[in-house]
Amino acid sequence: MTATTRAEAPVVLEGGGLEVRMREIGGDLTVGFFRLPEGADLTEAVKGLPGDMCPCPHWGYLLKGRLLMRTADGEEVYEEGQAFYWGPGHIPVALTDTEYVDFSPTAEFQRVLEHVRGRAG
Repeated sequence: MTATTRAEAPVVLEGGGLEVRMREIGGDLTVGFFRLPEGADLTEAVKGLPGDMCPCPHWGYLLKGRLLMRTADGEEVYEEGQAFYWGPGHIPVALTDTEYVDFSPTAEFQRVLEHVRGRAG
């Protein structure tokens, strides 16, 4: 068995109030700890991925805030205290300062992270 905390997970992306920490926790699963400041819109970060959206599925829990999720089928708002599943094809937009933890397939999450880093650099 493997466990981690937010503080133990290394920072893999940060800037402008956004912080992403990740750690592989076993098998092909990675946990991500996210902080997004109000107004953070990841549309530009995921541009160039399939459908210009994040293609990686995520299962998680919203610890704080409100998050708008854009998909090809429309938009949905998630709020503090909700567990979620975001299927492939989504773009997060922070409506307030937001924190969440999610679990994702490691290889898919790594590809998205590499793409986002490339767009930021």
